[in-house]
Amino acid sequence: MKKKIAFYTLGCKLNFSETSTIARGFQDDGYERVDFSDKADMYVINTCSVTENADKRFKTIVKQAQKVNPEAFVAAIGCYAQLKPEELAAVDGVDLVLGASEKFKIADYVNDLSKNEEGQVHSCEIEEADFYVGSYAIGDRTRAFLKVQDGCDYKCTYCTIPLARGISRSDTLENVLKNAAEISAKGIKEIVLTGVNIGDYGKGEFGNKKHEHTFLELVQALDRVVGIHRLRISSIEPNLLKNETIDFVAQSNSFVPHFHIPLQSGSDAILKLMKRRYMSALYTDRVNRIKQTMPDACIGVDVIVGFPGETEEHFLETYHFLNELDISYLHVFTYSERDNTLAADMVDVVPKNVRSKRSKMLRGLSVKKRRAFYESQLGTRRTVLFEGENKEGYIYGFTENYVKVKAPWNPALVNTLHQIELKEIDIDGSVRFKFVDVSVEI
Repeated sequence: MKKKIAFYTLGCKLNFSETSTIARGFQDDGYERVDFSDKADMYVINTCSVTENADKRFKTIVKQAQKVNPEAFVAAIGCYAQLKPEELAAVDGVDLVLGASEKFKIADYVNDLSKNEEGQVHSCEIEEADFYVGSYAIGDRTRAFLKVQDGCDYKCTYCTIPLARGISRSDTLENVLKNAAEISAKGIKEIVLTGVNIGDYGKGEFGNKKHEHTFLELVQALDRVVGIHRLRISSIEPNLLKNETIDFVAQSNSFVPHFHIPLQSGSDAILKLMKRRYMSALYTDRVNRIKQTMPDACIGVDVIVGFPGETEEHFLETYHFLNELDISYLHVFTYSERDNTLAADMVDVVPKNVRSKRSKMLRGLSVKKRRAFYESQLGTRRTVLFEGENKEGYIYGFTENYVKVKAPWNPALVNTLHQIELKEIDIDGSVRFKFVDVSVEI
C-alpha cells in the first residue's frame, strides 16, 4: 500500500509553487498525493506570516487534519515555521517544524511517519538560507506559477519576509527556461512568474551579489520559449520595473498587458516611514509609461492602510492619489503588527476600528476602479483562457488583460484559448461576451 500524503498551502503564489515541487518529490518517492480533506498518513502545512489571519488559521488546519486521521504525521513548513518554529511545534498534534532551508529536504526528516511525543524543530539561522531551490506549481491545468527568485534584501519596516526567506537570490536562467519548457510540454497555456522580489532577478545566482542576468534578460529569454501562449508577471516593485521591460512587454509574443505593482501608500511621508525605495511620483511615472505603451493594460495595486503614523490627512492623500490614477483594481491590506519589525515599535498607532474603516473605503474604491476598467473594455476583442471549474453552471476565464468573463458551462472550453468580443457586465461583476471564433458553439 502506498503511503498517502496531503498538503495545505497558505499565502502567496510562491508558496503554492514550492508546495507543488515538494509534493512531486514525495510522489517520486512512491507516495500518493490526496486531498487535504481525505485520510492521509502525513499532512504538510505550508505556512504564511504576511497577515494576522494566516497565523491564526494554522491551529484550525491542524485540527482539520487530526479530525480526519488522529494518527497522521503532521509537518509545518514555510514562513511562519521559520519565524516562530517553537510556537508551531507546541501546537497539539504537530510532529515536525522545518525552516526555510530544511523544507526542501523534508523527506530526510520524516522517517517512518510515527508520531512524536512533542514537535521537533529543525530550523537554520536565516542567514544560512543562501541557496536556491527552483519550483513551479500546476493548479487547474490552465496556468502554472513559476518561481524565478527567492528572498529579499529590502528592509521595509513592516515586513517579516527577509526574516522568513533570507537574502535575495535567483534561479539560473538555464533552469528557469528548462522549467518553462516542462510546463509548456504539459499543455499548460499560461505561466505566472513568481518570487519574493522578482524585479531583483539575477542576484545571487552563484551565492553572491552578482547580477549574472537582469530581469529584462529573463523576460526576453522566456518570450522565445516555444509553446508558451501566455506569460504573466506577478508582483514587481515600481523601482525595479524599468522602461525597457515595459516597452518589451508591449511588443512581446507571449507577455500579457497586466502588471501588479505594490504601492503601499500614496503619501510620501508614510512611504519614508515604511522605508520603501521610491516616492509617489515614480509610481505615477510607471503607471503612465504602461498606459502610454499599452492603453488597455490592467494594473493592480497593493496598498496598506493603518500604518503607524498614518493620519487622516495621509490616508486621504492615498485615497485621492489612487482615485486619480489610471489603475484597474486594488489589493488592500490592513496593517497588522509583526514581531521583530521596526514598525511594531513605532508610536502613533492607528486604532483598529480606524484601520478597518480605511480598509473598507479603499475596497469600495477598488470595486469602482475595476468596474470602470471593465466598462472601458466593452466592445473590444480579446483572447480568453478558460478555467477548469464548473461554478454553478458557468465557466469563467480571463482575457490577456485580466478581465474576468463568464459563459454557460461547457467542458470542451476548459484550458482553451478563444477570440471573443466583450459585450456587457453581468450582475456578479464578470463580463459577458460573444465568440468571434465561428467554430465555437454555446
